[in-house]
Amino acid sequence: MFDNLSLKLDRAFKTLKGTGKITEINVATTVKEIRRALIDADVNYKVAKEVTDKIKTEALGRDVLISVSPGQLLVKITQEELTKLMGGSKVDIKLSGDPAVILISGLQGSGKTTFTGKLGAFLKKQGRQVLLVACDIYRPAAIDQLKVLGEQIGVEVYAEPENKNAIEIANNAIAYAKKTGKKTVVVDTAGRLAVDEQMMNEIEALKKALNPSETLFVVDSMTGQDAVNTAKTFDERLDFDGVVLTKLDGDTRGGAAISIRHVVEKPIKFISTGEKMENLDVFHPDRMAQRILGMGDVISLVERAQQSFDEDEAKRINSKIRKNNFDFEDFLSQLEQVKKMGNIKDLMGMIPGMGKAMKGMDIDDDSFKPIEAIIRSMTPLERQNPDVIDGSRRKRIAAGSGRNITEVNNLMKQFSDMRKLMKQMNKMGGAKAAMSRIMPGMGRK
Repeated sequence: MFDNLSLKLDRAFKTLKGTGKITEINVATTVKEIRRALIDADVNYKVAKEVTDKIKTEALGRDVLISVSPGQLLVKITQEELTKLMGGSKVDIKLSGDPAVILISGLQGSGKTTFTGKLGAFLKKQGRQVLLVACDIYRPAAIDQLKVLGEQIGVEVYAEPENKNAIEIANNAIAYAKKTGKKTVVVDTAGRLAVDEQMMNEIEALKKALNPSETLFVVDSMTGQDAVNTAKTFDERLDFDGVVLTKLDGDTRGGAAISIRHVVEKPIKFISTGEKMENLDVFHPDRMAQRILGMGDVISLVERAQQSFDEDEAKRINSKIRKNNFDFEDFLSQLEQVKKMGNIKDLMGMIPGMGKAMKGMDIDDDSFKPIEAIIRSMTPLERQNPDVIDGSRRKRIAAGSGRNITEVNNLMKQFSDMRKLMKQMNKMGGAKAAMSRIMPGMGRK
């Protein structure tokens, strides 16, 4: 979503010339370009002006260290101001009460029901007993959708399909949660339009009756400034506790994500990408600012890996690598683990410098399919003993996978090179020992 903004900001910083100090003369053009880039990204004009004025004020007269160029210093100042604009630091959801009740609100089509499922999975990972409640009494498909998501993540869903009283359903669900020892209740509500007075009255009544510990407003990031204006209207009626930005993997301008915190004065608590239940992140303003400026987000990447990778499986793979027994079965297992981490392009964007390098490249979750097709066309013997795969076997594997022989040969070569590298590292005593030979003193305490 932020690719174009990142590119334009990068161009803006390159216009800054001169050394020694950032002056009003050499900073004016750059700040103007930053403002233009923000407005082009659909950031509210007043917000864009306010943040760039702060950047200019902060930058003027600052001494530039010998090792830092004026451009680098302005990037740092811009990162600081973007971080402040988006809230400064992360804000956790409140889970008080027995059970804790979380009320989900938002517009039609904003991704509320999907987010409800994702939040259920997120809370379950934290060790909480969760109950999802289907209170969208106007759209039968929403109840079915929530039930499917509940089964997918192993979380119970409470529903009364024949009951048309949302408050009654929610109260019955809370009573059921207390009876069954569920400590957290997440209530999915009907999508509504801000101009629909009857529906707005209903969500207000729901909040008053349930007294939730947390009320979240779910907003589609792809709706731009309309999302900001709608959030303001909802907040006036609901006084919600936080915002959830969905569909951040879209290709629209994304200005809502930057300016919504400033306009509504409520923190962004979660960001959501894609349809997979794992694709939910706690919102960190500092990390988002880094990603917008093309600096990557290694911390979030590591956190995703920790959540997605099975520790026992990692130990098993590590043992096989040490014994030089890594095979295609293991490779396939690792691909599955990587896919659990989320959208591939999103993950690559978290690596510093990769965002710019991938500009215009079409990378999606189907990228692994040709590799998987080739490996799955191998016999168990071939997967476990790659060295037996000769020319005739390669032809059969290519035909069985629907890929050409060149693709099979390329995969075999890449896999062989990877195994050689693993073997070399083992001979050198592992990665840490290898690095210590390159950089003496590394690894010593």
